[in-house]
Amino acid sequence: MSILDGREGLKNAVYAVAEVAGYLWTKGWAERNGGNITLNITEFVDEEIRKMPAILEPRPIGDTLPFLKGCYFYCKGTNKRMRDLARDPMSHGSIIRICEDCTNYEIIADKPVIPTSEIVSHLSFHNSFIKKENGYKAVVHTHPIDLVAFSHSNKYLQKDVLTRLLWSMIPETRAFCPKGLGIVPYRMPGSKELAEETLKQLDEYDVVLWEKHGVVSVSKDVGEAFDMIDTLSKSAQIYMNAKTMGFEPDGMSSQQMNDIKRDFNLPGKVLE
Repeated sequence: MSILDGREGLKNAVYAVAEVAGYLWTKGWAERNGGNITLNITEFVDEEIRKMPAILEPRPIGDTLPFLKGCYFYCKGTNKRMRDLARDPMSHGSIIRICEDCTNYEIIADKPVIPTSEIVSHLSFHNSFIKKENGYKAVVHTHPIDLVAFSHSNKYLQKDVLTRLLWSMIPETRAFCPKGLGIVPYRMPGSKELAEETLKQLDEYDVVLWEKHGVVSVSKDVGEAFDMIDTLSKSAQIYMNAKTMGFEPDGMSSQQMNDIKRDFNLPGKVLE
């Protein structure tokens, strides 16, 4: 028996995570157990789920997150592989409930799979989403080769330098990643400091590059969170391909990029 049985909405939500996990593996962005995904599934929780006992003792989040009281999440398991989650999400991830103290969580289904080691970052983001009432429910963290490569140059770690470059490669990037790409200098993976620095960037951006590590993307659904990373990666590949062909790509002008923002009524900044 699975918690998903007879709950079509919850099952579809979890299998949407599994679908994205498969994409991340196929892209080559999820080496071994690299990357993680969390999804707020509280809207699918019924009274029977609320009464379900924990299958492990409560575990510390690493912070107190008051806006998560009463919330439930699907989380990829620590040391679990995306390729395995893609075929069997409830054996390689679990559903957790935030405890009343908002400092601990407990696993309720299906198996005692401990969530990602970066749980404090993910849950901090979800806490912020609820506080802001922005409707965001999905967090995807992965290791796109091309975007991480850019983070090894200090030039591209300066505010909006990489955003401008990637926007200029193809109109879709300006349209589908309208807020651009935030940057967080290297911090220890899984640390509270990484979470705090990323939260600052999420005030302005929906996708954030972690220096020499990976990317985190947030959205209302897990597919959209993946799509933004995928689109930025396409721009990075266009730039790198042009360089390997022996030339610096011109890219679209600021005026052309601003025209896209105007015509499609996009959020984000106007370029000078």
